[in-house]
Amino acid sequence: MGQLTQAASQRDSSRAPIIKTFSMKAPYSFDGTKAYRLRGFIQYCQLIFPNDPENFFSDRKKVLYSNSFLTGRPGKLFEPYLPNTSNEDTSYLLNNWQLFETPYSLWLVIPIKSGRLKNSWKISG
Repeated sequence: MGQLTQAASQRDSSRAPIIKTFSMKAPYSFDGTKAYRLRGFIQYCQLIFPNDPENFFSDRKKVLYSNSFLTGRPGKLFEPYLPNTSNEDTSYLLNNWQLFETPYSLWLVIPIKSGRLKNSWKISG
């Protein structure tokens, strides 16, 4: 009986502790009409990814997931690339989360009204 208890104890201690995380709601869609919401959209996506590493283990998965919540002008930016996700010429757009999350990636498709975007992102120039 002692050996059985000892074996069970060793087996349990060799396992990594299980950490449960809460599931997060999907981000609100971003349509580009209110530029100040872009930062919140990106930050919320950045919170989702480490909370679910099994689903977001690659930049491609992060970009495609985030892209699914883009509507309006920002959504149209990526629309031509989605049917050909394996195309080598455009795959860098879909495989690079760092490029996607920079303010400049969606900057050109967001309407700039009275410099709000410029002030929001503190873009010099």
